[in-house]
Amino acid sequence: MKIFWSLLAVMIASCTTGDRSAKVSTSEEKASSTMDPSEIAILAGGCFWGMEDILRKIPGITRTEVGYTGGQFANPRYEDVKTGKTGHAEAIRVEFDRTKISYREVLSYFFRMHDPTTLNRQGNDIGSQYRSAIFFLSEEQKKTAEAARREVDLSGKWKRPVVTAIIAASAFHPAEDFHQDYLEKNPGGYTCHYLRD
Repeated sequence: MKIFWSLLAVMIASCTTGDRSAKVSTSEEKASSTMDPSEIAILAGGCFWGMEDILRKIPGITRTEVGYTGGQFANPRYEDVKTGKTGHAEAIRVEFDRTKISYREVLSYFFRMHDPTTLNRQGNDIGSQYRSAIFFLSEEQKKTAEAARREVDLSGKWKRPVVTAIIAASAFHPAEDFHQDYLEKNPGGYTCHYLRD
């Protein structure tokens, strides 16, 4: 009988210890996720090649990836998106370090690198796939984007109203390898993007 109670005590102690370590690891996970300085922005403003070429050079931006988002078509490819019938926009997924650059500052570059007043068009590129849009990932990003759009609209830098859409992010589909870092692989390739003052 003494052996039974001893074994039971050992089992209870090991279960309690296991639970405690699970709680510790969960709280450690939460702490490490709140300390992670990286954040994602998803932006559309015309051909993704030019946007990526500008954004990747900005201090604090750690990774860029071009792709398609905002549409209804499953697994879109460039051949589908370029028709303008899938509802997707050519977009860029930007990862940045919040300790070096804020979401608001990323949006500042975004509004300077394209014309946010042209509906479904940037330069020679025409169609809904070239629309100006910010795809927010949180309520905080939504509020920041709305404030940034309002500020740009009231700034007087553009003669027409800003038409940039602010939309909840949906699935982001990476574009084909050919499109990733396109202007780095093809210096002098087509772009209609440049930073305005």
